[in-house]
Amino acid sequence: MASAEDRYVFFVEWFDAQADLIRRYMLTFFPRDSTLEMYDQKNKRPFLKRAEYGGVTLGDLYLGATLTIHSRQLKVIEYGDVHTRKAMESSKSRTLGLIKPDAYNHMGKILSMIHANGFTVAKLKMLKPTKQQMEKFMGPGSDADHLSSDVVIAMELIADGAVSKWQSLMGAANPDQARSENPRSLRAQFGNSPTANAVYGSATAEAAAGEIEFFFGAGNVWPTTALFNNCTLCVVRPHAFQSSGQIVDEILAGGFEISAMRVWYMDKATAEEFTEVYKGVLPEYHDMVAQLCTGPSLVMEVRQEDAVQSFRKLAGPHDPEVAKHFRPNTLRAKFGKDRVDNGIHATDLP
Repeated sequence: MASAEDRYVFFVEWFDAQADLIRRYMLTFFPRDSTLEMYDQKNKRPFLKRAEYGGVTLGDLYLGATLTIHSRQLKVIEYGDVHTRKAMESSKSRTLGLIKPDAYNHMGKILSMIHANGFTVAKLKMLKPTKQQMEKFMGPGSDADHLSSDVVIAMELIADGAVSKWQSLMGAANPDQARSENPRSLRAQFGNSPTANAVYGSATAEAAAGEIEFFFGAGNVWPTTALFNNCTLCVVRPHAFQSSGQIVDEILAGGFEISAMRVWYMDKATAEEFTEVYKGVLPEYHDMVAQLCTGPSLVMEVRQEDAVQSFRKLAGPHDPEVAKHFRPNTLRAKFGKDRVDNGIHATDLP
């Protein structure tokens, strides 16, 4: 007798804005052929027949993940069975990572190393904590003083053995020790002192749960760091998200300041509203909308004098093929594939 096909089951929720309701489904993923199906729990009937759905892999499925399937933004809230829980709790753990103020100029390189080492950046936001907030987080001392001295980038990182893997990538707290023990670690490369040592990470899985809640929980609303002057918008599109560290590095190297940053998931309605100015103007408008809904985007406020025009020069022509021929050092030439997957969105007008 053939063995049962391997599958992973999750409960997901979708907020139906028209009905003002949260709808709950059971999503089953079949790794053999990367197909999925969904079952409507309330109405007790199939919602989506088993089929391939491009862009969703087993790596995208973990508690707290956001998926976009047929323009619906689904949040994974719970494991659907014991098998899935046992398999995923060992391979999809999470930890908190912070990029400290002293490593601001290196944040692109740090993000690149995070992606290169197999972490999923599930959440990210730039914030400016107060001393009181950091004393609540760290306790009084030089660490709290340093973390409240300027902007911090907080991240929820997902990986197999995330806590220990992130600790290893960071290296020893003292950068001198890190340089002797693990010269390729983040603190060895970018740290200056035991306090200004580039990055922070949770010590245990239990600590990670509380620390992620501290920075990303619904009860803690952090004011934006955006300044809304001398600025423009850059959106790293989902297809280029894995290259976002390199893009950030290029932006900083171009003399721009990044004054706000956040990982953002767009649903179809948001993407249509955001790109409405291109409707009827660009023939690939509907494909652009669909592409923006396929995964996370990295959204940034970028500042410089005459920021809109200056950044458009760095972004390059809308068509990456044109950019590669005439402006090969631009972002779209380096990270774009075609007129839909063209690397980044850059604001056209002040």
